[in-house]
Amino acid sequence: MTEQRPFAVVTGASTGIGFELAKCCAQGGFDLLIVADEPEIETAAAELRASGVSIDAVQADLSTEGGVDRLVAATKGRQVDALLANAGRGLGHAFLDQDIDAARHVIDTNVTGSVLLVHRVGNDMRRRNSGRILITGSVAGFTPGSFQAVYNATKSFLNSFSFALRDELKDTEVTVTCLMPGPTETAFFRRADLLDTAVGTAEKDDAGEVARIGFDAMMNGEGDVVSGWKNKLQTAAASVIPSGVLASQHRKMAEPGSAKS
Repeated sequence: MTEQRPFAVVTGASTGIGFELAKCCAQGGFDLLIVADEPEIETAAAELRASGVSIDAVQADLSTEGGVDRLVAATKGRQVDALLANAGRGLGHAFLDQDIDAARHVIDTNVTGSVLLVHRVGNDMRRRNSGRILITGSVAGFTPGSFQAVYNATKSFLNSFSFALRDELKDTEVTVTCLMPGPTETAFFRRADLLDTAVGTAEKDDAGEVARIGFDAMMNGEGDVVSGWKNKLQTAAASVIPSGVLASQHRKMAEPGSAKS
């Protein structure tokens, strides 16, 4: 009888870091359930199937409890050995100028959906005392995000949540890893309406490299990893620079029209 391969769930896997994380899992011998809230998830699944592992895909909006239920149902009761909670949304412009429904969608996707999913899958991992959880936070979580106020705040929550959950599980065989990338070459900046900003037009990290760093950290059971030496410097500086100064610095990167200055 052939031994069953380990099983991973990757959210936000249609493009960008999520798709690259799914590739890492496939190359690492995991069967996969990949999830996104857009039909492109089927295209991603077709490409990943060339790796020779089993790939299932589900389109689900993880900003809703129903979407999380849909994802869990799609596992068909199979033991989840690795949960890579990567789904996320961004939103640029000043908070009071943003559509509040769009802002709430960022919160519901990044925070509420992630918490619901980790609670559902994490409880099963704890019961059997085995599993790996990777949560995609961000270096943005260390900085008050002028003109990305809601997004940065959600990433601050995820960073903190990851560290706390890891400590709570330290006496188990369940590991929690927080991947904290900096600006990365993905569709994020277009979707967040940040293409007219300095950060939107600046050179960015490679999504494949970021994903590999995060995947390796998860497999090694590391607590957190910041990808890229510039981002490591940024997070170190954020611990000593006053919050008001950090917010002012972020304005220079994210204020609309800053790409021209």
